[in-house]
Amino acid sequence: MMTGMDSTALTELTRKRDRQGDRTLLDEVLDTALVATLSTVLDGQPWAVPQLFARVDDRILLHGSTGAGALRHVAAGAPVVLSAFILDGLVLADTLFNHSANYRSATVRGTLTEVTTDAAELLTILSDRLVPGRSAEMPPHSAKDLAAIVTLALDITDDNWIVKARSGDPGVPDAPMWTGVVPTRMVYDDPITATGTEIPESVRRLRG
Repeated sequence: MMTGMDSTALTELTRKRDRQGDRTLLDEVLDTALVATLSTVLDGQPWAVPQLFARVDDRILLHGSTGAGALRHVAAGAPVVLSAFILDGLVLADTLFNHSANYRSATVRGTLTEVTTDAAELLTILSDRLVPGRSAEMPPHSAKDLAAIVTLALDITDDNWIVKARSGDPGVPDAPMWTGVVPTRMVYDDPITATGTEIPESVRRLRG
């Protein structure tokens, strides 16, 4: 039960409502961000950990070690929140107070369920989400590997998420001065070889 807060605060913005986005923007954020923060409460204490993840239709997939106590906790039905953030630019205005950022962010709440039937397939999907085409270059998952991990799914429903974004320039300054936006983006540098001589195609595409 919510106390001290209207339940719509979990799905609707209370300030700058024009920044709230739709399901299309939600999918865009979840398909662009590589890392999200998974949070819950464990033994009365807040718990949060960054996680690699992938969206598949109306599910968000995560995985981790079967030995991780916190993952067993959330797999057992503890409520969670998963949040992803993409910084698109620093917005430099006429005062420090008015400085801002262009960004896209998403928050999804709910409970995680353990995936048992298609764990190998979903783990492959998660891997290809991070490095497209890598699974075709690798041997299949072994039974030992699959036994050592747990794959979890967070359903996306009509009422358990909120997504927002800011874009554009700063406001017009009161006095003549430079204001503007410094765009930011994620890039991949040249791969650093550990073993072997030929860089696989999936890695070359990532860098390209």
